[in-house]
Amino acid sequence: MESSLLSGLGIDPAFILIFLFVVQIILFVMLISVNMKYNRLKVSYNSFMKGKDGKNLEESILARFAELDEVSELAKANKKDILDIYRKTRSHYQKVGIVKYDAFHEMGGNLSFAITMLDEDDNGWILNAMHSREGCYTYIKEIVKGQSYIELAEEEVESLEKAIYQDVYDLKTDLEKSPK
Repeated sequence: MESSLLSGLGIDPAFILIFLFVVQIILFVMLISVNMKYNRLKVSYNSFMKGKDGKNLEESILARFAELDEVSELAKANKKDILDIYRKTRSHYQKVGIVKYDAFHEMGGNLSFAITMLDEDDNGWILNAMHSREGCYTYIKEIVKGQSYIELAEEEVESLEKAIYQDVYDLKTDLEKSPK
C-alpha cells in the first residue's frame, strides 16, 4: 500500500505517522491542563455562588458598595478631623528648652532657671526665675519667630536655642548616652 502522492513528494509515510502521534500527545497534555484549570475555576465559582441565586448575589454586591461608600465618607471625615487637629496644634507649645543655673553664685544647687516655650512657628516666651537669699525674681520675655525684642541673658539664649534646635540637642544627648 504505497501512495503515489507521498512517493512523488519524497516523504516517507512513517514520518507523517510519528509527527501526528507527537501532535496528538501535545494536544492530550493541553487538554489535561485546560481541564484542571476549568475544575479550579468551577470550584471557585461554586464557593462564590454558594447559597446564592442571582437576586441574592445582586443584593450582596449592592450591600458591599454601600459599605464602601460608608468607608469613603468615614475616611473623608477622618482627613478633615486630622487637618483640624493639625491646625490647632500649630499654635500650642511644642518646643521647650530649660537651663538651670546659679544666678548669684552664692546659693549653690542651681536653683535659678530659664525656660522657653515655643509653638511650631517659634513664637512664645522665656520665663527666667532667679533665686537669691532675699527672694525669687521672675522675668518673662516674648519671643516672636525665634527672636526677642529685649536683650537676652546668656542662660536665656541657651534656653531659646535648646527649644528651637530641640531635635539637634536630643540627638546630641542620645549620642552621648550611647555606649562607645
